[in-house]
Amino acid sequence: MSDLHIRCAALSDIDTVLRFWREAAEGTSISDDHDGVARLITRDPEALLLAERDGLLTGTVIAGFDGWRCSAYRLAVHPGHRRQGIASALLEAAEERFAALGGRRVDAMVLEANEQAHHTWAAAGYRREDHWRRWVKPLTG
Repeated sequence: MSDLHIRCAALSDIDTVLRFWREAAEGTSISDDHDGVARLITRDPEALLLAERDGLLTGTVIAGFDGWRCSAYRLAVHPGHRRQGIASALLEAAEERFAALGGRRVDAMVLEANEQAHHTWAAAGYRREDHWRRWVKPLTG
């Protein structure tokens, strides 16, 4: 995995990331637009981690920390690059970030129907907590 490079996203990466998510990520978010990703990068320049191989974007994870909780979102690996350790490397980088910030536990948003993702998260040591449910309310629309 020495040819894999993980770095923080820059504002210049936004369009590439959005195209990547349309191909590699499951589902969409209300924040999956240029303004939403720009706000993320501007507010926390180290939160969006990109995995690249030979200059090609192969994976992403958002490692958000609000001072209270560590949250992982948008773990995505390009379909042509899966099962090569990219997700594991991204999660390791996210966990290192959280530990350096004083985080104590990582919460991950994982789609219920995405069985492949369940295996990825479990292999990385995460477990499902069925006693919690996500409640949402869009602020726009």
